[in-house]
Amino acid sequence: MNKGLIFGLTAVCIWSGFILVSRYGGIGPLLPYDMVAIRYATCSLLLLPVWLFYKPFPLFTRHNVIGGLVGGLAYAFCVFQGFALVPASHAAIMLPGLLPLVIGLLSFALREESFNRNKWLSLVVITAAIAMLLLQAMNGPIESIDGYLWLMAGALFWGTFSILVRRWHINPWQATVSLAMITALFYLPVYILWLPKGIHLGIWQDVLLQAFYQGFLATIVQMICYVKAIQLLGARRQGSLMALVPIIAGLSATVLFAEPLHWVLLLSLFLVSFGVWVGNRG
Repeated sequence: MNKGLIFGLTAVCIWSGFILVSRYGGIGPLLPYDMVAIRYATCSLLLLPVWLFYKPFPLFTRHNVIGGLVGGLAYAFCVFQGFALVPASHAAIMLPGLLPLVIGLLSFALREESFNRNKWLSLVVITAAIAMLLLQAMNGPIESIDGYLWLMAGALFWGTFSILVRRWHINPWQATVSLAMITALFYLPVYILWLPKGIHLGIWQDVLLQAFYQGFLATIVQMICYVKAIQLLGARRQGSLMALVPIIAGLSATVLFAEPLHWVLLLSLFLVSFGVWVGNRG
């Protein structure tokens, strides 16, 4: 099999698993505050020796600090709040759909990217899919809408971070380390001293699962695979592969968490995947 395809599909699987593992943590004893702490404590500890002794660079620059707080702390805090409230099958539509939508609209508004017919079609289809899902969610309890708003805020922060990375020419290594180290330095003291906690010895399996997946696979391994896939396949082909994420994560969630599978969900999953695929065509 083509090496680029292997890296690309690995990134797809890890990103799909991130949605499922995050929802598992969201409905378990861990609080969203714990999830952010576990993710960035683990990631920063793993990256610290590499940064110090192998690939050092100035960490506390204005661009790195702003990028780390926006793409690390703000993004993670919002999405983990969302995962505690929104079914994983719905999150599989919201996040993979909102991210290209927000990034595309921000790029267009800032005149950093010109849109062709495929790009406009992509945005229209993704918007329709998310609108269908939100209309159905609004028929439920009012408090359930909060989770969708948290995911929207997370997508906005990540979209802003993506634009900043491109505008400031921050390379993937610097972006990964900055997200981990800056978030850990700013967040962990506040978490330890003042925030509520759900961590205790009785749930060590949950803590280890989140530490391994969030702090290692979803932050370090996925970044390596994604960048390698872009180098070998090209950005558009890898972007097209990412269209598989909503289908994989959404259908898996209906099995793993017994979430209801109805026609609105199926149609929304298909439309989001189709929209992401169309948006990455040449």
